[in-house]
Amino acid sequence: MTDTELRTSETIEDATPGAWAVLLPAERYEAERLVHHDTLELTGLDDGVRPRPGDLVAVLVEDPLRLVALGRVALATAETREDPDDPQSDPASGALVVSYTRRALDEPVPVDGLALDGPVTGLDPAVWRELADRLGPPQARRSWLVSLDLPIEAASPAEAVRIFWSYVQELGPRELPAFVSPTGDELAMQAFVLGAEANQDPEEDD
Repeated sequence: MTDTELRTSETIEDATPGAWAVLLPAERYEAERLVHHDTLELTGLDDGVRPRPGDLVAVLVEDPLRLVALGRVALATAETREDPDDPQSDPASGALVVSYTRRALDEPVPVDGLALDGPVTGLDPAVWRELADRLGPPQARRSWLVSLDLPIEAASPAEAVRIFWSYVQELGPRELPAFVSPTGDELAMQAFVLGAEANQDPEEDD
């Protein structure tokens, strides 16, 4: 039976998207803040009741409980990796894949009165909508200039570029400062390391 046939054989009530809360470990939350991903891929979950493609998801972190993203369950593919930050890692089996629809990774929203019983917890759709409403309207998008400057010693421009990308792959956003400013306002430039603003002026540290 195909997925389409299965869906058409369900009742209208069964076909209504479910709602779920997904709890991220602290280290995974930090990884999601470092590199932009279109999807959140989770492995090692129990084989009990699982979200279905199309179900609504609220992504949260603990200590204290905060809402960091919204999404929908997507079909897992063979390209799902054990480590989303490592394209060379082995494919994972049975992964839960969530397509992001809204992110609040940098400004999580506090959540009170919600009890979770594991990494994945079923929610009443009305509770999910209440969580989604707490995010408010999305912020307006604007243009930014982002740069990464590294002094490279090399015999040629091509070699310098190769060494540059080697450093970027080896050190990544956990160690390399990226500089960002609104387009047309370079004086407002800020340095970011580990997904947060970082002071790069040694004189200000004294």
